[in-house]
Amino acid sequence: MSHIKNKNSKIECVLRKALWDKGFRYRKNCAELPGKPDIVLTKHHIAIFCDSEFFHGKDFENLESQLKRSANSDFWIDKIKRNMARDVEVDIMLQNMNWTVVRFWGKDIIKNTDNCVRVIESMILEKSRSR
Repeated sequence: MSHIKNKNSKIECVLRKALWDKGFRYRKNCAELPGKPDIVLTKHHIAIFCDSEFFHGKDFENLESQLKRSANSDFWIDKIKRNMARDVEVDIMLQNMNWTVVRFWGKDIIKNTDNCVRVIESMILEKSRSR
């Protein structure tokens, strides 16, 4: 567990580079905000999280059944459930602070980086229209 990076992971770097290339300026791992978002577009109040599928419980029903057959299954199931609950809590806290929260799965970032950037661009456009 100590070797798992919480900053500058591959998925974060890929998305950050794509955003930078499009001209977006951001802050990384903003400790002032709940959940310490991976990427923050402060000007637009958008907090972006780059979540790995395993640790954040994508398709958790299938993952849980696989984990039950593995060693140390109780630890991993509890850990992933806590992560998922914390993700929801962080989203609510940020939304209460008038931040827009975006969560991308790691594989979506790697395979469809342009789509992720388009989602962010559309949120910025939507926010600018509502002002």
